[in-house]
Amino acid sequence: MSASTAISMLGESLKAFLEGEMQLLPAVDVTLLAPDESQANGRVNLFLYKVQESPFQRNMDWQVATDDPSQLRPPPLTLNLFYLMTPYAHNDPHTGNTNTHAILGEAMRVLHEIPVIPNSYLVAGLLDAKEEIKITPSILDMEELTKIWSTFSQPFRLSVCYEVSIVQIDQSPGAASTMAQRVEQVGIPEVSAPFTPPVVTGISPQSGPAGSLVTITGVGVDGWNSYVTVSGRNVADGVAISGESFTVTVPADLQAGFHQIRIDVSHLTRQTFFFEVTP
Repeated sequence: MSASTAISMLGESLKAFLEGEMQLLPAVDVTLLAPDESQANGRVNLFLYKVQESPFQRNMDWQVATDDPSQLRPPPLTLNLFYLMTPYAHNDPHTGNTNTHAILGEAMRVLHEIPVIPNSYLVAGLLDAKEEIKITPSILDMEELTKIWSTFSQPFRLSVCYEVSIVQIDQSPGAASTMAQRVEQVGIPEVSAPFTPPVVTGISPQSGPAGSLVTITGVGVDGWNSYVTVSGRNVADGVAISGESFTVTVPADLQAGFHQIRIDVSHLTRQTFFFEVTP
């Protein structure tokens, strides 16, 4: 809801709601008066005695405007309304205030059974409200009730209090702000490397004299760089690979026996083989 008249629209909706749901015969009216403004009987009166800003929604974030996604609007003024509900009826000569009690009980039944005002009773200006309008009992002790009634010229009457929440009033359109431009598309870098990591499959030969030429084979190694050590000594340090195999030379001063050949392809895959240096 955006209109500053939302409070009055809520009063109209409450009136229509109670009049439409109460099942008394004869039917009674619902009024929105101060308790001392009328003495008409056969009615339920709703007196708005307090309006309070909701403490839970005071620091809401700015919101995207529903009618213009490029606009940000400040949070609305969110209110809780407190009503004093008072029944009025002629006293029965034998049972006194029973007619008044019957009206009060029926009104309380409606608000208990249907704690959210149905859309069918909301005036047009409240139909687009972002939040449901809920009705809950509000407990006031006798002293507080007496203070409220002491401001009127009429004596105290049996009353109950209800809190209606929430009612929101939007700030004026001039308070809106244009939303900052968003990044709609980002560049897609060119990927020239293979989609699958390279794999080293084997060495050949697996034995031979010191100084032998060893061929290393693999899958998807073309275009990457080779890093090879033999017993911890570098024999290839970032050498570009062309094709699916490449060669390294076993150091000529290695002692006879088994030596580790550690093969690293562009730090994407690593494999270790044993090469036997023969006498």
